[in-house]
Amino acid sequence: MSWFKKDDRKIKIPEGLWIKCNYCREIIYRKEVEKNSMVCPKCKYHFCITIEERIAIMLDEGSFKEYDSNIYPVDPLDFKDSIKYKERLRNYQKSTGHPDAIIYGEGMVNGYPVIVGIFNFKFMGGSMGSVVGEKILRAAETSFNKRYPLIIVSASGGARMQEGILSLMQMAKTSAAIARLSDASVPFVSILTDPTFGGVTASIAMQGDVIMAEPKALIGFAGPRVVEQTIKQQLPEGFQRAEFLLEHGMIDMIVERKRLKETLSQVIGFFG
Repeated sequence: MSWFKKDDRKIKIPEGLWIKCNYCREIIYRKEVEKNSMVCPKCKYHFCITIEERIAIMLDEGSFKEYDSNIYPVDPLDFKDSIKYKERLRNYQKSTGHPDAIIYGEGMVNGYPVIVGIFNFKFMGGSMGSVVGEKILRAAETSFNKRYPLIIVSASGGARMQEGILSLMQMAKTSAAIARLSDASVPFVSILTDPTFGGVTASIAMQGDVIMAEPKALIGFAGPRVVEQTIKQQLPEGFQRAEFLLEHGMIDMIVERKRLKETLSQVIGFFG
């Protein structure tokens, strides 16, 4: 008779209890991160959050009213890579509950009326296609007509390749809409989150009267490997992080998620 018996029962750990930080690479208890507004307690890296969570953080409770929720993308090029573009769209619409990679509407920030557009990185990496460009245009036009400040929260990998040149055209289209706001002295606040890249960075994201970024957000046009291969030089460490951009005058401020609403209120109040 043996004194010790081997217990062959496997301990089952539920999935999703732990999350790995994209910056410090620490493994963190998910509930601890969620209690901290999806911010890493070790290094303050700000994780991607949903549109609904973003609205709850930024706007007064119950004040948001979405516009043009019935605009859906089409497949003008009959595009197919690993799967058909139409099928890809249906899959993302089902998984996110949204028709495309941005929503916009009207809300309040500590009593100040604003027009706000929020990218959804979970929808095809927040890529900017025709519908995204159209909604940004309409957000800017609504801001222009109502004289309400415009706020756009960017989280994007850039232009949507499945729409080809139609996607690239959105850069000029949205930039012209923002320029019209500037000419009319209607404030535009751009908020950059992790990541903001490609055609979104090259157009609206860097055109704000005030450009904010979340801590440690990756911001750029092309990835570091592409840049290094192009310029044939080694890049400084962290050159596409928000802190590096702030140090070199590319953005105006870095704002932690918990302070975002308060800071927006102060900025909007400054513009009067």
